[in-house]
Amino acid sequence: MAEGRVAIPLNKNRAASRVTGIGLGLRVKVNANLGTSPDYADIQMELEKVRVAQEAGADAVMDLSTGGDVPAIRRRLMDACDVTLGTVPIYEAAAAAARAHGDVASMTADDMLAAVRRHAEDGVDFVTVHCGVARRIAESDALARRVCGIVSRGGTFLAHWMRRHKQENPLLERFDEVIDIAREYDVTLSLGDGLRPGAIADSMDTPQVEELTLLAELARRAVAAGVQVMLEGPGHVPLNQVEAQVRLQKEVSGGLPFYVLGPIVTDVAPGYDHITAAIGGALAAMAGADFLCYVTPTEHLGLPRPEDVREGVIAARIAAHAGDVARGRADALAWDRRISEARGRRDWECQLAEAIDPVRARQLREARRPEHGDVCSMCGDYCVFKVRSSEDA
Repeated sequence: MAEGRVAIPLNKNRAASRVTGIGLGLRVKVNANLGTSPDYADIQMELEKVRVAQEAGADAVMDLSTGGDVPAIRRRLMDACDVTLGTVPIYEAAAAAARAHGDVASMTADDMLAAVRRHAEDGVDFVTVHCGVARRIAESDALARRVCGIVSRGGTFLAHWMRRHKQENPLLERFDEVIDIAREYDVTLSLGDGLRPGAIADSMDTPQVEELTLLAELARRAVAAGVQVMLEGPGHVPLNQVEAQVRLQKEVSGGLPFYVLGPIVTDVAPGYDHITAAIGGALAAMAGADFLCYVTPTEHLGLPRPEDVREGVIAARIAAHAGDVARGRADALAWDRRISEARGRRDWECQLAEAIDPVRARQLREARRPEHGDVCSMCGDYCVFKVRSSEDA
């Protein structure tokens, strides 16, 4: 922790019952994003998503609310959340400015910093701050050549603000103040990749790498000041680049925790992006990523419902566990061995109990259960384990 290679996000004003460690030598963790939008600001729906995410095994939850009474929603979600909780303060500052003046660019630099402080005072464990969206990168010709430009919402807000005011990103220019707030409340800084690629064609381009380099510098400053930090990563990344991107982050940051969205390995699967993200997430975890942000089936299509949240968490947990297995973690290998041995014994209760989603596994088992309960309906009495056991007898 002193070297910054492990972070344990826990605000001094909050007593989460399930605390999460992220980084070197630890199990790969999973985060679930939720929160309101201007079109859907139903707090009961978001509370149900918190419940479902925790039930499905998420290690952390992020509130990305932009609709309704954002501060009140955040506090309600925090009360209902037993796991590590993160937020993106600039969303609140931008939403308030848009409601008051009709344009997110009407927020001030002080508004942005004040939002970070409010979230810290409320007890948020980690905050995403897009400090790497430097004006020189956001206004570069290289960024203008992208297929999808800036796809990060926070990054877009800041780029719009900088164009309007012709000033540098306040979260970068006043990064020492961000550090001071984080240290005061023991908030972990998640340095957001506001310039992450939003299309496979944009992956590993100059703006992405320049931002990563800048974030690594800022992260080292935070660690030197006694503040816990994570770096956020892409994004849309083709399979052949996933390992290289993780290794690049680890090299330039000195091994600091890496928090990746997906990564999504193809652009053509709307409705199934929890699968494209799980493919990328497994590769990223194997290569050394520490924290996977889930992606739901509705990514690119609409606000997720509770059932989408559940699917996203389970898919990300499968990816995280596959990465742990590939990295040779003894606890991950032992888990796989237990369920494999139960299969060989045709011990169905043990198999169901050890499944990553016992509820789903039991539903499928009961819906297709044959007359003889010691086998499944795929093979019946031709079950390889049953045939072999009859030979032994």
